[in-house]
Amino acid sequence: QVQLVESGGGLVQPGGSLKLPCAVSENIFNFNAIHWYRRIPGKERDFVASINVGGRERYGDSVKDRFTISRNSAKNTVYLQMNSPKPEDTAVYYCKANILSGDYWGRGTQVTVSP
Repeated sequence: QVQLVESGGGLVQPGGSLKLPCAVSENIFNFNAIHWYRRIPGKERDFVASINVGGRERYGDSVKDRFTISRNSAKNTVYLQMNSPKPEDTAVYYCKANILSGDYWGRGTQVTVSP
């Protein structure tokens, strides 16, 4: 069973920075892509960023130019670097790995952006 574990969440001030790791239980190149999503209270889960097996990165409009996705294949870990976060970035952040047979989700990590 594939497992994904997010960590690194917590309280961060607006304009600060935070880095979220997503540790995957197997080789990340076994998957088409690894994604980050977030759920803001009262809203649907939204796409944040993804990186595919070839290294192509994609970003949601609301985080473009502020957040960066990266990976460390030796550690089977994908990261979300959050720079200049805003209060509206407060959410539970989830990572997802997808292959042809389906999607695998982590349990999420809470990020709160507040002075």
